Amino acid sequence: MRFIVSTSTLLKQLLAVNGASSSSTVLPILENFLFEIKENILTISATDLQTSMITSLQVESKEEGKVAVPAKILIEILKTLPDQPIAFSVDIDTYAIEISAGDGKYKLSGENADDFPKIPVVENPSAVAMPASVLLEAVNKTIFAVSNDELRPAMTGVLCQLTPQNTTFVSTDAHKLVRYRRSDVRSEASASLILPKKALTLLKNSLPADDVSVSVEYNNTSAFFRFGNISLICRLIDERYPDYEAVIPQVNPNKLTIDRSVLLNTLRRVVIFANKTTHQVRLKITGSELYISSEDLDFSNEAHERLSCQYEGEDMEIGFNAKFLIEMLNNMDGEEVVLEMSTPNRAGLLLPALQEDGESLLMLVMPVMLNNMG
Repeated sequence: MRFIVSTSTLLKQLLAVNGASSSSTVLPILENFLFEIKENILTISATDLQTSMITSLQVESKEEGKVAVPAKILIEILKTLPDQPIAFSVDIDTYAIEISAGDGKYKLSGENADDFPKIPVVENPSAVAMPASVLLEAVNKTIFAVSNDELRPAMTGVLCQLTPQNTTFVSTDAHKLVRYRRSDVRSEASASLILPKKALTLLKNSLPADDVSVSVEYNNTSAFFRFGNISLICRLIDERYPDYEAVIPQVNPNKLTIDRSVLLNTLRRVVIFANKTTHQVRLKITGSELYISSEDLDFSNEAHERLSCQYEGEDMEIGFNAKFLIEMLNNMDGEEVVLEMSTPNRAGLLLPALQEDGESLLMLVMPVMLNNMG
């Protein structure tokens, strides 16, 4: 089996799907790409059994065939070669691969393509289409709040709820929660899918910047994303997602409106002086002034800053983990944000002051108990 392709074209496609491959000691075949050639189209697959990615590109070839190629060494050699045509010759009996590029010849040993795991096909799927920009925005807004707690598998993914009215993406790690809703993406049938973090990270890295449509197909076990010449298939997390609506406080009479970047930069400074395990900061609101302070009693470190804000409600004092607030503010857009609160021991809600059309974002953060209220 022999084919010719340009180094830069091939490298670009390999890097697009490489994240799905696995450095598995149990199944060494997962450290390979599967190359399949049919009618001058080279299809490249990578998988770790949970998540698989496939891409295809045009090559010059007179034969058909397939072989498993070691991923790491192939990417390393392509990165060091200039952009030029490169020829692959594969001995289909021994799986020996010879690469010729310019004046160089490189040999590596491939593996039997039949040992490569079958990439799953989504049977009897339901489907919904969404613009790449919407999917990218949804992933960016939610992925940071996904839990790493393997004991609560449902929370290690992002919940995607499709309904005829809208599509909602939710993530939580029990300290913070994000709900991102789009009324411009709807599906005929209602469905709930929990998408694993790895698959979303791969999507985030490979979704194109231009607004192509992404076809999302799904059944009870898997989801299948297709855009351009790339497909990503992932196994869904088969668990019940916690009832997140029950956690969101409905009545929040205290509303603080403030410049997002001013608040973000203040928190970044003040947290330096906070306790290194709790990252606790104190927000004290009186009238139109917000006092943010932190202290680390072990080292006699403390910081105090005063900001002006718009505020409706009773004067109050509440504690938060500044790291969580910083992460949330970092993942929001817009100039102003609103922090809605009820009491110092109930969750606070962080929202953009202005929401885009068809888009609604809500972030929730649990307070921390303040000691020595002073």
